[in-house]
Amino acid sequence: MREMEEVNKDTSEVIFDHLHAAAYQGTPLGRTILGPEENIKSISRDNLIQYIQANYHTPRMVIAASGGIKHDEVVSLADKYFGNFPSNLDIFTRPPTAYTGSQVLVRDDSMTDAHIAVAVQGVSWSHPDYYTFMVLQTIVGSWDRTIGGGKNLSSRLCENVATNKLANSLTSFNTCYSDTGLFGAYVSCDADKIDEILYEVFHEWVRLGRDVTEGEVDRAKTKLKASILMQLDGTTAVAEDIGRQLLTHGRRLSPAEIFLRINAITVQDVMRVARDYLEDVDPVVAGVGALENMPDYNTMRGWTYWSRL
Repeated sequence: MREMEEVNKDTSEVIFDHLHAAAYQGTPLGRTILGPEENIKSISRDNLIQYIQANYHTPRMVIAASGGIKHDEVVSLADKYFGNFPSNLDIFTRPPTAYTGSQVLVRDDSMTDAHIAVAVQGVSWSHPDYYTFMVLQTIVGSWDRTIGGGKNLSSRLCENVATNKLANSLTSFNTCYSDTGLFGAYVSCDADKIDEILYEVFHEWVRLGRDVTEGEVDRAKTKLKASILMQLDGTTAVAEDIGRQLLTHGRRLSPAEIFLRINAITVQDVMRVARDYLEDVDPVVAGVGALENMPDYNTMRGWTYWSRL
C-alpha cells in the first residue's frame, strides 16, 4: 500500500498506467502492476502459495549469472535448489493482445503544467523491426532543461523544442512485450504549449517516413550502440540482460550480434517502418494536469498523415 502511494505521486507512472489502460483495453496489459487497493488488502498466504505453484515452474524460469563464477558450480546450485520444480506443465498461452487507439484525460487545473503521453502500436521484442524502432526512438530523441548541450542537439525535434521552449521535457520511448509494443513520446509542458508540442511530435513521426537523412540514421545507430554498451556496465546489468534475453528470445544475443543487426539497418528500412507504423494510424493518448488547451482526438489523428499534392 505504501508503494502504491509513492507510485501515485509520480505523474509519469500514473500517465503510463493510463496509457496502457487505454491502449490495451480488456487485456492483462491494460491492468496496473500493483492492482486495485481492494486486491492488495485481500491477499492471503494461500493466494501466494497458489500463485507460486501455478507460475513458478521450469519452462518459465531462467537462472542467469555473471562475473567471477564457475559454470559447473552454478549448475550444481541450480539443481540443488530448483531441481524439484515441476517441468512438465503446459506453458500458458494467451490470445494476441488487442490494441485500441483511444484517449484518456484527467484534467486537474490545480496543476501548473500538463503531462501527456502519445503512442502508436509498435512491435514485440522478437520482431524483425525491433532494432529499427530503436533507431527511430534515437532519432526522435529525448530532452530536458538540464541537458548540457542546450540547443545544439542531433535530434531535429529536440532542437526545435529547446529553441522554441515548447516543453520542460520530452522523452521518446519504445516499450515492447511478447506480442505487441508501444512507440511514443512523453512530454511535460506549460498549459499554453500543449497544441504546439503535440503537433511537432506527430509531424516529426510523419517526417521520418518521408525525408530522414543518411546522417541522421548513422548518428542514431552509433548512439544506440554506445547506449547498449553503457547499459551492460557491471555484472548485475549483464546478468539481467542474459535473463531477459533468454525469456524473450530463447537465447542470448551478444553485443556483436546486436551491432550487426543495427549496422544492417538502412535509411530505406527506417522510412518503411515509419510509414507502416507511424503514418495514418490511430494513436493512444493519455494526459494528466492542466489540459484545458488539449487538442481534440480527431485533430491529433489528422496529424498522423501528411498530404502532399
